Amino acid sequence: MFPVVKRKIHTLLNTKRILTKKLEQLRVMRLLPDRCVLDLKFYNRFGRHINWETPQTYNEKLQWLKLYNRRPEYTMMVDKYEVKNYVAKVLGNKYVIPTYGVWRRFEDIDFNQLPNQFVLKTTHSGGSSGVVICRDKKTFDFKKAKTLLQRSLKTNTYLLDREWPYKNVPRRIIAEKYIAPVGEQDDLPDYKFFCFDGEVKALFVATGRQNLSEDVKFDFFDENYSPLPFQQGHNRASKLPAAPQNFELMKRLASTLSKGIPHVRVDFYEVGESVLFGELTFFHFSGMMPFEPEEWDYHFGMWLNIR
Repeated sequence: MFPVVKRKIHTLLNTKRILTKKLEQLRVMRLLPDRCVLDLKFYNRFGRHINWETPQTYNEKLQWLKLYNRRPEYTMMVDKYEVKNYVAKVLGNKYVIPTYGVWRRFEDIDFNQLPNQFVLKTTHSGGSSGVVICRDKKTFDFKKAKTLLQRSLKTNTYLLDREWPYKNVPRRIIAEKYIAPVGEQDDLPDYKFFCFDGEVKALFVATGRQNLSEDVKFDFFDENYSPLPFQQGHNRASKLPAAPQNFELMKRLASTLSKGIPHVRVDFYEVGESVLFGELTFFHFSGMMPFEPEEWDYHFGMWLNIR
């Protein structure tokens, strides 16, 4: 391609990206239809429009699912309080992290009734946003926790990336048991299984979350726990994390929870010999994170049947 043409294309792309950011800053984006917002955000991230008619990549198909796969039960399944009842019913109570209470306001929490260690979460937030960990009440920053959780309660998670399941989740705060590494472990890996129509095709392991001085690491594996040659979102760990001892059990549980769903990510922790459910995620990275190399975006896309 001629240098002049390349420069003009680059300028055009940058102009559109700047415009999208300006619209977000002015809060104009919240007034636009879902499809328009998703296309603008996708263009801003990948430099091309979404192929709505015949999406090919994993990230494209996740945007398609946001618009055209709106099952009512998805709202319950992303609600951090309600999903526990669902998982307990499907898998059993032993896989669910105990809940101490649920409240609509931070001021309603009676901290005297909570143990020395606990976790607070807003029920409508995605990922690690709206999460506060108390490892010791004596040093816990209550003021900071209140500020963070109140900010989360005011956040409309649905409007951020138009992930429909979050639209009608009641905004509440839950307190649950703090899950810590056992024995000589200094980390609590998070095992995240990519499920397609009830079949586990891949997973990644998030490590380093216990060490606040280090960045979280993501390592991807296939369904047999063989390493996959790509990265996404975070760097790989310097040493590959070993497979959990309950790997096969986790796969079976993930398969059970994802049956009849085109795609959902099922997350688990392993604490000692126990497996504990984390959360269900319908839109990994909201479908806005490139794969390196890009060919894996198409590879994952082949697993996702949207018709």
